[in-house]
Amino acid sequence: MRIISGKYRGRRLQPPVNLPVRPTTDFAKEGLFNVLNNTLDYESLRVLDLFTGTGSIAFEFLSRGVMEVTAVDSNSRGIDFIKKTAMEFGAENIKPVRSNAFVFLKHMVSEYDLVFADPPYDLEGVEAIPDLVFGSGLLVAGGMLILEHSAAYKFEKHPCFDQHRQYGSVNFSFFLRK
Repeated sequence: MRIISGKYRGRRLQPPVNLPVRPTTDFAKEGLFNVLNNTLDYESLRVLDLFTGTGSIAFEFLSRGVMEVTAVDSNSRGIDFIKKTAMEFGAENIKPVRSNAFVFLKHMVSEYDLVFADPPYDLEGVEAIPDLVFGSGLLVAGGMLILEHSAAYKFEKHPCFDQHRQYGSVNFSFFLRK
């Protein structure tokens, strides 16, 4: 895994062996950020990365100059890896949080401009994530949710759905808080 663009461009992430994650492929990550480059002003964003795993997406956002990233995952080895990598990169604007993402959504009081969620594809409750995010009030007006998921899920009928992108077997559904 590598950082595609920005101040950490080309740096590789070397997560611990046997970390139970499915990192977003570089191909899908590049496609996702090509879409976002045309719509976002990174410097003004506060980002929440749910099910962060290795922190690959969080570090990509940091590399592009976002104000702050909160990276949430329930795996302590993944969170420790993110803390170690942040120290190596000198990234001070990342907040790794060890928590179940569903519990975190119920108790979070901060607001974010963008929420990225990459749950395990077979996780029970994936279809409820958009409602949980929008119901929690943590997205600012005009804020965006990006949900990475398998082709088994379709979100086009959700009232906040904006668009869908597919890169190989990786699917991204975009939602906007109106």
